[in-house]
Amino acid sequence: MPNNHNPVNPALLATVAAKAADVVALLRAAVKDHAPVVFANSLGAEDMLLTDLIWREQLPIEIFSLDTGRLPAETYALIATAEKHYGQRIQLVFPHPTDVEACVSRYGINGFYDSIEARKACCHARKVEPLQRMLANKGAWVTGLRAAQAATRTGVAPLAPDEANGLIKVSPLANWSEEEVWAYIHAHNVPYNALHDQGYPSIGCAPCTRAIQPGEDIRAGRWWWENPETKECGLHMVDGRLQRILKEGTSS
Repeated sequence: MPNNHNPVNPALLATVAAKAADVVALLRAAVKDHAPVVFANSLGAEDMLLTDLIWREQLPIEIFSLDTGRLPAETYALIATAEKHYGQRIQLVFPHPTDVEACVSRYGINGFYDSIEARKACCHARKVEPLQRMLANKGAWVTGLRAAQAATRTGVAPLAPDEANGLIKVSPLANWSEEEVWAYIHAHNVPYNALHDQGYPSIGCAPCTRAIQPGEDIRAGRWWWENPETKECGLHMVDGRLQRILKEGTSS
């Protein structure tokens, strides 16, 4: 619900304020119990909300973002806008060039359209391996996942062990609705990606993201050529579900 200039229901604002306080409390507890804590900011609406809370509350949580090399121009513009708005830097993490070169050499520059195996390989080189590097020797990582976002995310919990990466995964917005996210963003003047105003509720790499049509699922524009059950890049595993999908749906 970007670009919504209608008055926000006071009851909704009160709910959002209470939930935001709960988010801050959860993040403070994570820092206390599981430091060091890092935040993998995907630069979507949810993650910009969390960025606002972390920096506004001056929480000791390092914020980084994965620069895959194929992000939309609007996403790079958002990084610059956010850094100017908050007077802070978002650490950009890049894939190893040799990994990207090997993937492109094997599958082609846009081979991810041809098979799930190729798409998973591209995501691994550009996103999963850099993330794993950033999570090494950390106690917890924060994500902007919401349970209502996708079929692959219905099991998201606010706090859960991430066995794949060997640390705690904190998803403070697990129980937030899309309406609540945008109510917070508008109420606090949080910078967000201009593509949200052009029909992109979920934004990833430019070749793998399209605008959605009215009535489509909010993640229908991500890897739109695949079945909904396979639409994850490998960064997030929920109750082992993604692991099962990978075994059944791909050879990677």
